[in-house]
Amino acid sequence: MRYWTHAEATAALPRVREQVHRIRELVLRARTQEPRVAGNGHGPSSNGHASGGEGDTELRALVEELQRIGIVLRDPERGLIDFPAQSPSGRAYLLCWLDGEETIDWWHWPDAGFAGRTPLSEPPA
Repeated sequence: MRYWTHAEATAALPRVREQVHRIRELVLRARTQEPRVAGNGHGPSSNGHASGGEGDTELRALVEELQRIGIVLRDPERGLIDFPAQSPSGRAYLLCWLDGEETIDWWHWPDAGFAGRTPLSEPPA
């Protein structure tokens, strides 16, 4: 597992922000198309599911790219991601960023989740 420093995550954020914006657009598009493929099974494919079009392929590629570089996509609709990090004591924690936030200002322990977000002004020990 890759551990990010705050400086590394901050440097990656402009590109990651673009990817997360696009992921959110693609997820929204897929959600708005769902009603047309549900129900009687008539729609883009014979099994009642949207066919794996360009949007699906692009979405998978974007998510896989985030995973490949060690970023955890927690909520694609909201644009919530975590950068795994390691405290000075060696304990793993997560730098937490939500689309719309200007900078990475939050962290939480892996078992605490979003509800346990703590400002970086109170760093993990």
